[in-house]
Amino acid sequence: MPCRGCIVNKLEFEVKIEEPEHLHRLLAIFKPCNERAAEIKVSEHGHLMMNESLMRGFVDFCTDHLNGIEILFRTSGEDWLPLSSAEAVFDAKWIDGVIAEEAVRFDFQPIVDLKGKTYGYECLARFWREDGTRVSPAEAFAAAKTRGRLYALDRMCRLAALRMTADMDPAWKVFINFIPTSIYSPEFCLKSTVDLANQLGISPDRFVFEVVETEWVEDVEHLKRVLAYYREKGFAYALDDVGEGYSTIEMLADLRPHFMKLDMKYVRGVSEDSRKQRVASTFLEKALQLGSVPLAEGIETREELEWLRQRGYQLFQGYLFGKPGTFSEMQQRGARLA
Repeated sequence: MPCRGCIVNKLEFEVKIEEPEHLHRLLAIFKPCNERAAEIKVSEHGHLMMNESLMRGFVDFCTDHLNGIEILFRTSGEDWLPLSSAEAVFDAKWIDGVIAEEAVRFDFQPIVDLKGKTYGYECLARFWREDGTRVSPAEAFAAAKTRGRLYALDRMCRLAALRMTADMDPAWKVFINFIPTSIYSPEFCLKSTVDLANQLGISPDRFVFEVVETEWVEDVEHLKRVLAYYREKGFAYALDDVGEGYSTIEMLADLRPHFMKLDMKYVRGVSEDSRKQRVASTFLEKALQLGSVPLAEGIETREELEWLRQRGYQLFQGYLFGKPGTFSEMQQRGARLA
């Protein structure tokens, strides 16, 4: 099966112009204006194929000289977009360097059990551009999505997190975020994760892959296949934003999550807010009904912790137990909490 994003190759742009006469007219005008225009190929579907350098010149030409002609483009089999969106793809090129250079490190935030003992850590990715400026995870993944590099960035982060935590105390669970919508074939796309765990000699049951982007679940069957593959290989997985993304108990039962995370917006002030208390109680009921471990994140006060603990929550995460820190800080913190 061909790879659709594991490796950051040069982008190839596919351009579609619906009317054949417009296509021939455009080429007749553009080719004399660009000495490299001969490198443009025409596919069997009548679409133009060109590299990024040519595409930049093509976009400039169309912007300056063509009006009223609908021109669409895409990269790597992604969705078709209007030509005006091409500049955003060009501007996001910096993410290619982040992926190629593996310019990521991780901070770790503790997850504790009912007794305050360290249960595990969530890996939180941190990124840098080539010039040394820091990039937020939201900005990095937005650029990767724009550029068609979402799977490549997600894969890089997953593998780097495995390497980083290989020497961690095996008694601790490692929660690693991943984006299931970036994975088109679990057997193919996730094989590298399984292979690396085997190479490092670490047991898959130490890792919990935490599903992000769960507020809108459009293809539940695909998500089920992805999670079933992880379960089959011995990994665990967690779902967050359950109240937002998974509206029915039947859907949750199909996904069979090992852990369910209560979002921090329902945790902050839960000891005093009756609406949040109702959400937290319903969430807990669902988790226990499914046999999932309920985990509350974003805890900042003792009052929040006590309310959740008394209701039956089993795992807890938040600034009350420690802010995210480096691997060495995590080790020292874990030794104190253990």
